[in-house]
Amino acid sequence: MSARSRWLLTIALVGVVLLAAVSWYLSAPGPLSFAGTDTVRLADYKESNPTGVPGELAQSDVIGRGRYLTVAADCQTCHTAEGGAPFAGGRAFKTGFGTLYSSNITPDRATGIGAWSGGDFLRAVHEGVRPDGSHLYPAFPYAAYTYLTDDDVQAIWAYLRTVPAVKNPTPANALAFPFNQRWLMGLWSALFNPDRRFAPNVRHGPEWNRGAYLAEALGHCGDCHTPRNLLQALDNRRKFSGALTGDWQAYNITSDRTSGVGAWGAEELSQYLMTGHAASHGTASGPMREAVDFSLSKLAPSDIQALVTYVRSVPPITSSEFPAVRTQVAEAGPASRQGSADALGAQVFAGACSGCHGWTGRNPLMDRATLTGARAVNDPTAVNAVQIILKGSGSGSSGVGGMPAFGGGYSDAEIAAVANYVTATFGARASTVTPHAVAQLRDTL
Repeated sequence: MSARSRWLLTIALVGVVLLAAVSWYLSAPGPLSFAGTDTVRLADYKESNPTGVPGELAQSDVIGRGRYLTVAADCQTCHTAEGGAPFAGGRAFKTGFGTLYSSNITPDRATGIGAWSGGDFLRAVHEGVRPDGSHLYPAFPYAAYTYLTDDDVQAIWAYLRTVPAVKNPTPANALAFPFNQRWLMGLWSALFNPDRRFAPNVRHGPEWNRGAYLAEALGHCGDCHTPRNLLQALDNRRKFSGALTGDWQAYNITSDRTSGVGAWGAEELSQYLMTGHAASHGTASGPMREAVDFSLSKLAPSDIQALVTYVRSVPPITSSEFPAVRTQVAEAGPASRQGSADALGAQVFAGACSGCHGWTGRNPLMDRATLTGARAVNDPTAVNAVQIILKGSGSGSSGVGGMPAFGGGYSDAEIAAVANYVTATFGARASTVTPHAVAQLRDTL
């Protein structure tokens, strides 16, 4: 074969591979594809309307409805910097491509969205495009919000116009090339934003459809719990099977009984969503704790039930990297495990942890301090365990005191050792966290 023929063959093979990759992405299922295609336009749906607000708030004015929908969409969490005014933006999101900062969505005309029209806001939410025509980064989950009805977006807009205007110019994003080229987000959106409103599925009942609207359109659960493909779009072939989001692990919430929530009862899931805690399953921390505190704990009980109904219908996917959660209580007493894990970890645990968590992993007086059954303790990567040790867990929506931060009082080596000790003693498999890994997570404080 001549050199020219080999060159042409190489080009043809590269073209075939690229075409196959594009076809793979374009044929990817949407977030609701697992439920089938028996969908109808919302106007043609004969059951109760799954969009908007729950029945008990149906008579509220547009601002009241918008307030509830803003909470359900968890807008405040992302658009509020630590110690900053609500919705005034500036929260940093560190990614593998650089740092993004959330925008100010108060009605300030200079630094917020006070100069926007309702149509401008609608386009930003559905299409990810600002009034000047520039594209938003999909850290703003417009690929999920695109399923929101026009009425619900306009209600959110009406409410946001009532919050105090705050003059707060947000920092410029610090992204590496080529990710700092906003025009590329137009191509991303063309591939991965369906720009389509929610369509009820007649194969399922009204409660399921309400849960689907809450989880996929408003709550955008997949943005944390679904892995992403190489182009950073959600890979719904592995829907809800868990993903590393920022520097926290969002765990598998499919109906898989081993690595997901299939073994959880409906009441246990409801309690976890409403309070951030379920007995024998652990306590929410990090981004999930924020979602509970600022959003889920404020939803109507009927909406929590709808969410549970929907989540429990998602097909099981086994996360092979996570073993089955260990549920049995550890042997009591520090002496029995001095040799089972790093001695330094046992020493730190004895001095800082055993008073609340106990040597058996169960606290009979404060269930929130129980380690047995918690996914973070049973995660061999121990990412969340390290984060909780470094940063604490806060008090949560229940008002019950949470775990304090220990990052300032212990070295990277000590925190790595105690994380490995906890997973070895109370979890399904020992972790092998290094001081260097702790230092990297500490940098996000």
